[in-house]
Formats: sequence, C-alpha cells, structure tokens
Amino acid sequence: MSISERDTMGGLAKGLAVIETFTADHPRQSIAQVAAASGLDRATARRCLLTLAHYGYADYDGKFFTLTPRVLRLGTACLATMPLPQMVQPLLDRLSDELGESSSVSILDGDEIVYVARAAQRKVMSIALMPGSRLPAFCTSMGRVLLAALPEGEIRDRLARRPLVARTPLTVTDPDIVVERIRVVREQGYAVIDQEVELGLRSIAVPVLTARGATIAALNVGLPARGDDLQDLAERYLPPLQSVQAELKAMVR
Repeated sequence: MSISERDTMGGLAKGLAVIETFTADHPRQSIAQVAAASGLDRATARRCLLTLAHYGYADYDGKFFTLTPRVLRLGTACLATMPLPQMVQPLLDRLSDELGESSSVSILDGDEIVYVARAAQRKVMSIALMPGSRLPAFCTSMGRVLLAALPEGEIRDRLARRPLVARTPLTVTDPDIVVERIRVVREQGYAVIDQEVELGLRSIAVPVLTARGATIAALNVGLPARGDDLQDLAERYLPPLQSVQAELKAMVR
C-alpha cells in the first residue's frame, strides 16, 4: 500500500530523524551536530531536541543533548511484537552453551544490521552488543549474509549511502571488493569475517531462511581471533550453525 506524502506528519518525521542521529559513536550532541547529521536546519533541530527533552526522551545540560532510557520504549515495543527474537533465543542459548562462544541473530535495516537476539558467553568486542545494537552491514558477517540476498544493484545502492569507514586496518572499504566478497558469500551460503569489525574478533554467519528459501535474518557466532586458519574455522563452526539454520527453517513461516 502506497501512502501519500500529504497524509504524513512532517514534524514526526523530523523528530524521528533527530533521534536516529544519536549512535554509539555520537551519544552526546549539540544542536549544531544534530542539525548537520539530520540534514535539518538549526532552528528545526533545536525545536525537535527541546521537544524530546520536554517529554523525557532526552536530557539537556544547556549545551549537549543525550537520549534517555525512555527512548527504549520505542524499540522494546517493536521487539515485543516480533516473533523472531522469541523463536530464536532458546536456540541461541543452546548453541552458545555447546560452543562456548557468543551467538546472535540480526536483521538488515538500510546499510546496517540490527541485533534482535543474542546469547553472550564471553566479551570479545570492546562494545556491549545487545538487542537493538547496530553495526555496519558491509564489514560484518551477518551483514554480508543479509546483503547477499539482495540484487547487486540494491547492494551497491546501500553501500553508497555513506562512506565505508575502516574500523580496523583489516576492514575492506573498496565497494567493488566488498561486492565481490558478497558474491562469494551468496555462492557458498555463509560469510566469515576476520577482524574487520574489531581487532581480535572473527565471526561466521549463515542466513536464517523461510521454508521457501527467503532470507529474513542472519545467525552468527563470534569468537576470538586465534591462530586457526579461516577454513578450519568454517569446518568447525559451520555445521552447528547450519543445524540451527535447519531448525529455524522448519519453524519460520
């Protein structure tokens, strides 16, 4: 169903754009920073921020704004209505217990992945990952699995939305090389990432498929980078991932 622009609320859209400027890298922002990040003029960004502060969705110290936990109501409401997190959590818990490594499920949102479920064993990354956390799709194992389900033109469109910023010296940022690696992921049915997101972290991911073979999410295992060859890593962790993949395929409608 298409929705006419005249039936939408511009003020709500601008407020949501302001909320989306707050990220793990930019949790505390001034009016000027929010205006630049959202593409809104300074006066509009100011009104949106002050409205969020007035209704308890942001704190304001006179110069900088930060979001409050009240914003989590928006994401929690979404997750609570999604059957996928409830469905996969027991399987993630079991998988992580068996492997002794953390496992996660995410979905694709634009050029980012959004975590919807996670079973943590030990902390490998410097940042705490949880449902609602976001990472760039281009350099993550789950992101490449999810992008692999898209037509190549759409993949390139999503990669072009913002500069591909290197998170480590090993991050691949050339769009052509990223697309080529996504082609390999599509052919082999899984993705392996070696320290492209964070030094010391490797991960392997497979798609979460419907009975008809459509990709609706991605499932991964994250582990410390050791001396193992990447092929050995795939041989060790791919079978248990594929086992959970098969269970989910029988459950997902």
